[in-house]
Amino acid sequence: MIKQPNNKQGKLIVFSAPSGSGKTTIVRHLLGIEKLNLEFSISATSREKRGNEIDGKDYYFLTLKEFKNNIKNEAFLEWEEVYRDNFYGTLKTEVERIWAKGKNVIFDIDVSGGLRIKRKFPEQTLAIFVKPPSIDELKIRLKKRQTESVDKINMRVAKSSAELATAPLFDAIIVNDSLKKALKDAEMVVSNFVNS
Repeated sequence: MIKQPNNKQGKLIVFSAPSGSGKTTIVRHLLGIEKLNLEFSISATSREKRGNEIDGKDYYFLTLKEFKNNIKNEAFLEWEEVYRDNFYGTLKTEVERIWAKGKNVIFDIDVSGGLRIKRKFPEQTLAIFVKPPSIDELKIRLKKRQTESVDKINMRVAKSSAELATAPLFDAIIVNDSLKKALKDAEMVVSNFVNS
């Protein structure tokens, strides 16, 4: 179980969405709002570094063996094998590190990881689902990124249908058809939660 310093109730704000919905853009915006007192939870992964990624900033890069040892030692708040031997998870020490600073934790994680955190900490967690206006729009956004192959985009789009079906399990749904409005909605929902 995660220990909290000074009995201070740290809050957990989870953002989940299909790839290309805009959740990362929204999370970055919220991190810039001082009064929300947020700090980003850095995920651990067993995948290789890409491009200019930095260990301890973008992810905690672990070997497959290290990741599996952490699973065995129950060091994760949540984890998942996204693709074969490709694990992602949230270390309990990461949440403790942020709470020790007296801050609220904000996550940008997949749907199943987000729902696991909500189940473990139902009172302390605000789980927000960011919804694209449509699957077609999602496909357009993923293509515009120009970071992945057509096969990878099709795989993400296929996965998004299952992810969209989980939206009603979240505390709030933000439809990102207008980024300006989505940012405003996210700010309002998070602000109400951290001040409650």
